[in-house]
Formats: sequence, C-alpha cells, structure tokens
Amino acid sequence: MAACIGASITAITEPKPISRDPNRSQYDDNKYNYVEFCRPSLHFSYKPICPDRSKSIHTDANRDEVDQDEDYGADLWVKMQDEARFDVELEPILSNYYDNSILSHDSLERALANHLSMKLSNSGLPSRTLFDIFVGVLVGDHEIMGAAKDDLRAVKERDPACISYVHCFLNFKGFLACQAHRVAHKLWSQGRKVLALLIQNRVSEVFAVDIHPGARIGRGILLDHATGVVVGETAVIGNNVSILHNVTLGGTGKMSGDRHPKIGDGVLIGAGTCILGNIWIGAGAKIGAGSVVLKDVPPRTTAVGNPARLVGGKNNPIKLDKIPSFTMDHTSHITEWSDYVI
Repeated sequence: MAACIGASITAITEPKPISRDPNRSQYDDNKYNYVEFCRPSLHFSYKPICPDRSKSIHTDANRDEVDQDEDYGADLWVKMQDEARFDVELEPILSNYYDNSILSHDSLERALANHLSMKLSNSGLPSRTLFDIFVGVLVGDHEIMGAAKDDLRAVKERDPACISYVHCFLNFKGFLACQAHRVAHKLWSQGRKVLALLIQNRVSEVFAVDIHPGARIGRGILLDHATGVVVGETAVIGNNVSILHNVTLGGTGKMSGDRHPKIGDGVLIGAGTCILGNIWIGAGAKIGAGSVVLKDVPPRTTAVGNPARLVGGKNNPIKLDKIPSFTMDHTSHITEWSDYVI
C-alpha cells in the first residue's frame, strides 16, 4: 500500500529554466504528451518502449537543441564549482576532498570520471584504470553527459533532501550508480561485455544497486535512496522516471529473451515494489509502495497492492491529473473509492 508521504519540489534557479509543471491536466491525451516535459534528448539507440501502446521515448535533437544542452551543461558545471567553493568556506577541513573531486578538474566529464573511478576501485582494479575507461566514454559521448546533467537536475528538483548539485554529485549513490550504468551500457552495446559486467558488479558491491548493463534508461532519472534497486537485462525505463529503494524490475522466471518490464515516461515507482515480466507501465502511472505488479498498468493510473489493483477499479480507474514522478506524491487516495483499512 502506498505510504502517505508528501514531497515538495525544491525550487532552483537555472539560467535556462525548463517548463515542468506538475499541475498541468492530463485528462486530454491529444493535448498532453509526457515527452514535452523532457528536455530534448539526443538520439537513443533503442526502440520505443511499446510502439503500439505508448508514446515513444525516442526523440531526436536538432543542432540548436544540442547546442542548448551544451551551453546549459557549461552553466551547470560553473554552478557546481561555485557550490564547492562555498562548501569549503563552511568546512575548510574538506578542502582537499573538494579540490580532488571538483575544483581541480576542468570539466564535468572529467570530474565524474574521477569520482566514479575513486568510488568503484579496489586493490585489483586501480582507480587510474577505471578513470581511463570512464573518461574515454564520457568525454566522447554527448548523449550520456546530457543524460547525466538531466539526472542531476532531477535529483535537485524532486528530492527535498538534496541541498545542492554538488551535494548530489558527491554523495547520492543513486545518481552515481545511474551514471556508472550509462557507461557500462555503452560498453555493452560495443560488445565489451566482460568490462561492462565488471562495472555492474562493482556498482552492486559499492552502492547496492544492481542494474544489468543491457538495460536501457532514459534521462531525468531519480533513484531515491537507491539501496536494493534491481533492473533486469531487457528492462527499459523512459524519461523523467522516479524510483524509490528496494524496487525490482525483474522477470517471472518463466521466460527467456525479452522478459523484463517497460516503464513509460513520468512514472513513479514506490519503495519495495516488484514489477515482474515483460509488461508495460504506461506513461504517468503511479505504482504504490510494496506492490507486486504482474500485468500492464494503463497510463495515468495508480496501481497498489499485492497483487496490484488499479485505484478506482479495472473498468473505470481513476486518472491522475498530475505527473507523479515530478510531484513525488506517494498517496493513493484509495479510501475515496474503497473500504480498505490499513
């Protein structure tokens, strides 16, 4: 059952604000498209989540949009450096740490490569080796870095516990696990599966987040708390999705091949949820905490329970009028239509 938790979106000041109005009505499918709330993304290498039943998360960016993304990335990096200097003024004892992690680097790409390599290294896998791997992918792939910047903004906007971009970058393991996965997925798609699986293993050991390098994820992803998140090989996660801790996107154990869930844009998945099988979670759906989902969930509906049921009933489910992954509202309002008592 979905927990009754209220979450407020942290206000931020951005040089190029993006319109993400969570209060916009969703009742008219022809006028409302979740992709409109996603920052323009570069070309995804994978197919639409479900071409017959869902709007595609596959979008192409023109040259102007790419330039906008690069300009904003530069502004974001400057802001992170300013935040780092401010933190050092507050806590001078951390000056060496902030210098090594942020201030000594000339770009976000190199800082991220360094931070991931330091986190994931061990005695048999030196940080220098990992740095060369990470920096080679991050510097050469604008799509991955664009997605990483969107992830940074997603955490800052949706998680009230995030006090700054640099705080997210340094301390939020959900963000770091997501970026390490992006690198691993790139290597996986290049046929470098042994190296990709090694990175997956280190992320699982260090961050307790297990995402198969074959899984495909969009932009603007929030893995909140992140501990215990498991994502299977053929899973697909759309843009602007928020996922809480102890969530499994797994198989039923009865299938091979394409066997994992497909998550649409703007979906919110509550803590402790299991979504199993090659099923479809429609754009803007909300999955209540602790649910076990074995069948498709229509767009803009709420599914709760074990096994999960639609709020309002299967024949006339209540339609959400806000984007759940942005509002982070975990309430289900189940008492409005049912006599269920916790």
